[in-house]
Amino acid sequence: MILELADIRIHPGQNAAFEEAIARGLQGVSQEVKGFQGHKVNRGIENPQRYVLQIFWDTLEDHTVGFRQSSAFTAWRAIVGPFFAGPPVVEHFELVSKSA
Repeated sequence: MILELADIRIHPGQNAAFEEAIARGLQGVSQEVKGFQGHKVNRGIENPQRYVLQIFWDTLEDHTVGFRQSSAFTAWRAIVGPFFAGPPVVEHFELVSKSA
């Protein structure tokens, strides 16, 4: 399993609309994209315009090729992209250890 971690900054005062949009966008991704296992979205406490999006993929290629080169990615960015204050910082991680 691969963890995609996206650090997202949005424009001030757009939290409610962004949270609705990201939920709608993720619903489309989860229904259309191979290898999508689930997600978590967290809003910053000290900086409420900062969000951390975690998406769990079967493989790195499911995200970097299967999703990023699909029409689902274009639809996703059309839904959430207008809220971005700048490009998200995206990194991928492999699980090393897990507690029970």
